[in-house]
Amino acid sequence: MTKDILEKALPIVDGEELQRLFGPYDRNLKAVKSSTGTDIYVRDGKLRFRGESKMLHRAMKVFQEMKEIVAVRGQVSEEDLSALLAPSSSSTGATGASLPGKVFRREASIKAMSDGQEEYLEAVANNDIVFAIGPAGTGKTYLAVAKAVEALQAGIVRRMVLVRPAVEAGERLGFLPGDIQAKVNPYLRPIYDSLNSFLEFGQLQRLIDGDVVEIVPLAFMRGRTLDEAFIILDEAQNTTSDQMKMFLTRMGTRSKIVVTGDITQTDLPQGKRSGLSEVRELLLKIPGIEFVHLGKNDIVRHPLVQRIVDAYDQIKRRR
Repeated sequence: MTKDILEKALPIVDGEELQRLFGPYDRNLKAVKSSTGTDIYVRDGKLRFRGESKMLHRAMKVFQEMKEIVAVRGQVSEEDLSALLAPSSSSTGATGASLPGKVFRREASIKAMSDGQEEYLEAVANNDIVFAIGPAGTGKTYLAVAKAVEALQAGIVRRMVLVRPAVEAGERLGFLPGDIQAKVNPYLRPIYDSLNSFLEFGQLQRLIDGDVVEIVPLAFMRGRTLDEAFIILDEAQNTTSDQMKMFLTRMGTRSKIVVTGDITQTDLPQGKRSGLSEVRELLLKIPGIEFVHLGKNDIVRHPLVQRIVDAYDQIKRRR
């Protein structure tokens, strides 16, 4: 029986995308052709496929996955290609495991759970610098990371930079074992957790290695300029005035900044004013900068979190 020969096509953004898809010396193109027996060529601005139905669709699926990887990391590694061409990559297994090469678990799920969160999301969409100030559990960091993922997936930015001051709360960094990266990792863990909720298992390190995602202590930001980046400063109540100024002036062209913090939980030395408290007075009336204040009604964690916040507020008022 003669097998049906089909012809299909995928749109190509531009020549640069095509070059990255094909790889050095057309390595990726040759590998997909050899693995699937499908004829693959470019015509009229489209990537065209011609071959037997099953193998043609497999070849198209591989290129679709490679397009997603290129959009996120800029290139397809040999490990990516091997995973995509492995027999298991043609379908989802019985356990429901994700396809190899897939970076994001899903589209960024951004849904406001309160009026304050809705105001926050609108502010990020409409301004280049947004300050989100509020207590724990109001979604400050999670929603900022979600908007950064959304911008990265849409190609609005090329990279995501997540920053946090490494301020001790009762312990000194010097007492922790390991090198400087091991010392600061505990302070950056909340950002890792937020970002991992949008990624397939094990993909975060790949994005970090590809310089698409950078998670860095605030002290390491001095002297840099960040273009085409979505930059998030978390726990900003623990910045000094000089640190806040330094951070905000790292912003380059086509970049966006979101600063989050809770001014009631400052771990700075006694007598040291928070840069987040000061910046509200300095930048409040500048166009393109917006301040969003979240409150107890915006807490979306376990119901007990809101009760805990209430209890501490009562103690503070009595004192």
